[in-house]
Amino acid sequence: MKPDRYSAHAALIPFEPVSYAYAISCPDKDKWIEAMNEEMQSHDENGTWILVDKPQNVKPMDCRWIFKIKYNKDGSIERYKARIVVKGYKQQFGIDYFETFAAVCRYESTSCY
Repeated sequence: MKPDRYSAHAALIPFEPVSYAYAISCPDKDKWIEAMNEEMQSHDENGTWILVDKPQNVKPMDCRWIFKIKYNKDGSIERYKARIVVKGYKQQFGIDYFETFAAVCRYESTSCY
């Protein structure tokens, strides 16, 4: 069970940063940096992308980090999780609107039990 963040002990419960800047400046910054490194290593190992030179007159899509704390059933922290996501909502019709960006998830994450 996830701890109640509004209890008297809320100050002792780690929070999920809303931005990269918060993640690298909070008390748990080492754990968040490790989570970001794991995410980037995973993309590298899976060949998610390749680095290329940016074509002229093309503005790359922005991305941002999403931070989550994963809890065990007993409420203890299982791990710190960081995901890097592209801001696909910034696509513009006639420029990059027909480019496809698809999130990848594990089958177990979508199954109903």
